Amino acid sequence: MDFTAFIFVLLFKVATAFSTPNITNLYPSILIFGDSTADPGNNNYIDTTFKANHHPYGVNFPGQVATGRFSNGKLVADFWASLLGIKDTVPPFLQPNLSDFDIRTGVNFASAGSGFDDVTTQVSQVIPMTKQLHYFREYKWRLKKLVGPKEARRIIGGALVSISAGTNDFTISYYDLRTRRDDFSIGDYQDYILKKLQNFVNELYELGCRTMMITGLPPMGCLPIQMAGRFSRTCIKYQNADARNYNRKLISLLPQIQVSLPGSKIMYADIYTPTAELLRHPQKHGFTETKVGCCGTGFLEAGPICTPLTPLCDDPSSHLFFDSIHPTEAAYRYVTKSLLNHLFPQHSLPNN
Repeated sequence: MDFTAFIFVLLFKVATAFSTPNITNLYPSILIFGDSTADPGNNNYIDTTFKANHHPYGVNFPGQVATGRFSNGKLVADFWASLLGIKDTVPPFLQPNLSDFDIRTGVNFASAGSGFDDVTTQVSQVIPMTKQLHYFREYKWRLKKLVGPKEARRIIGGALVSISAGTNDFTISYYDLRTRRDDFSIGDYQDYILKKLQNFVNELYELGCRTMMITGLPPMGCLPIQMAGRFSRTCIKYQNADARNYNRKLISLLPQIQVSLPGSKIMYADIYTPTAELLRHPQKHGFTETKVGCCGTGFLEAGPICTPLTPLCDDPSSHLFFDSIHPTEAAYRYVTKSLLNHLFPQHSLPNN
């Protein structure tokens, strides 16, 4: 399938719509790689059952459109786009040619179900991180043809690059399907994934990227689908401990990567802390349900089994999770605010 059949192209315009401060002038573009926490609908255009292009997904998205986002509304990537001054976004099912747009564009390569370990995507047949790099190379080639090598270097070199993956590697390949248990101890598998991540960052650097935001793991043991087999519906403590250990290793690794890549800026995006805060003190932040998703029973429904026929909770914004895996827009907004406060404390998130 052609490259344009599943990349999500976003138009960058000068931001005048928000009264609150933003980071529009810091980056000319944004490049997004990752899994379902960032996928705007790219899986709609590949042969996989892991899609969210049907209701009730998108029930709170503008126009109540089921774009393919695994949530009731916007994702963290959407909020970052707003912060960077994107006034309009192009739905992923509309695939305009790159040349039709202002050259200050952001491109989203994320694919729900993806991971750094190619084994993770063998069952779902989604786009692994390695292939996302392949499509980025194609994008860079097309951009050079459109604006010339010098301008392409400026756009890519000045872009904010977001990388959010790894959770599927552990929940799918290590804990649930157990395909990696015979090959690695948990510590060794963490190191294996971190090496894959480092190689990914190095590849992006070689392709011209300089500023990268690397997301850590969430409290994986508190995902409703992970707790589904427990009568008590309590978080799986060892999985959360594994996530914290991985994050500590990542925090230690990122400065080393930055030193090895002259001119780079590598930032750690902590999603564990704000998610844990919502789990500990939900009512303080307007949530009443943290153990089950809004869709169906909330324990198993996700993707193809969260459908228009599945019962839905009355108020998705009161839930931390929309389905058995993915957060609601309200949760994503809180996480984005937390990231913004830590990474860019002088700025704030628009209300819309």
